[in-house]
Amino acid sequence: MSTDTHSATSSPWHAGEIALQEKVGVANRMAEVGGRVLRDHLIEQHRQFYPQLPFIVLGTVDADGNAWATLRANHPGFLQSTDVHTLSVRLRRERLDPADAGMDDGKAIGMLGIELHTRRRNRLNGTVHRTEQDGFDVSVGQSYGNCPRYIQLRDFEFARDPMKRSLYDPVSFGKLDGRPAEMIAKADTLFVASYVDRDKEGRQIDVSHRGGTPGFVRIGENDVLTIPDFAGNLFFNTLGNILANPKAGLAFVDFDNGDLLQLSGNAEVILESPEMAAFPSAERLWRFRPTQIVFRQAALPLRWRSRGDGPSPTL
Repeated sequence: MSTDTHSATSSPWHAGEIALQEKVGVANRMAEVGGRVLRDHLIEQHRQFYPQLPFIVLGTVDADGNAWATLRANHPGFLQSTDVHTLSVRLRRERLDPADAGMDDGKAIGMLGIELHTRRRNRLNGTVHRTEQDGFDVSVGQSYGNCPRYIQLRDFEFARDPMKRSLYDPVSFGKLDGRPAEMIAKADTLFVASYVDRDKEGRQIDVSHRGGTPGFVRIGENDVLTIPDFAGNLFFNTLGNILANPKAGLAFVDFDNGDLLQLSGNAEVILESPEMAAFPSAERLWRFRPTQIVFRQAALPLRWRSRGDGPSPTL
C-alpha cells in the first residue's frame, strides 16, 4: 500500500498511519482525535502514574538502524516527571542489552508505561538527554493514554535486587528453535518497537504491547512470525510505522522466571489473506522475519503471577 495517498504535513499522524486510517475509513475522524489526544507533555494523571511502575518498556534504534524492544526494571520511583515535558529515568547502562546502544544522549526513544496488575498504560516518545551512566532524562515528543484491552492481569514481585545483573550472558541464536521457539509458542504477550524518520519532527520510535491467547504468534517457514492484529484504537502507530519502514524489534518475556527474548528484523503488514481465517477475531495480520535473535536468561529481576480472572484478550 502506498503511503503517499494523503498529505501528512498538517496532520498529527504520519503517512503510514494515515494510509491505514484511510483504508478503514476513519482518516477524517482520526485527524481530529489525534490533534486532541497526542500531547507534547505529560498530563498530571500520567505524571503520577510513572512513579508507581516497577518496570518500563523501551524501544530504541542502534547505529545500524535496527529496532530493539526491551524491558528494564527498578524499584517504583525510578521514573519521575520533573516537569510536564520531562520524564527522568534512573537506570544504569546495561551493555548486555542490545537495546542499550540506542540510549545515548540525543537518541530518539519510545516508552511504554504499563501496569499489568491494573491494565493501565501510557505511551510516550521523545529524546534522550544523558549526562551520567546511572540514568537519563527524556524530553517528551508525544504522550498519550491507551485502552486496557488485551492486557493479561498479572501481579509482580522482585526476585532479586534490581541493581544486580543476571548471572547469565546473552546467547545469540541463528534461528528460532530451542528456548526462543518455546517462549514464542507459549506467549500471550509481546512488545514491539518500530520507527519512522519524519522530515520536520525527526525520528519517532513507538513501542507497543500486543496480547492474545497463548500461541497467538505463529512460527512459520524460515522463522517468519505471523501475528494477528485485533480491533484497537485506530491509531495504527505500529502498523503505520511498519508500512513506512519495515524495521521492527520484538521482546517476549517469560513472566515465571524473568527470561527475555529480543528479536530485531523486518516486518510487513498483511491486509488481506486467506491465512486470516486461522486467526479468530483478527482484522489484519503482520509478519516479522528476525535477522538477530538474542536470548537473555533471567534478565529481569521481576516475577509475575497471572490472576487468570480477566476476559479473553481476543474478545
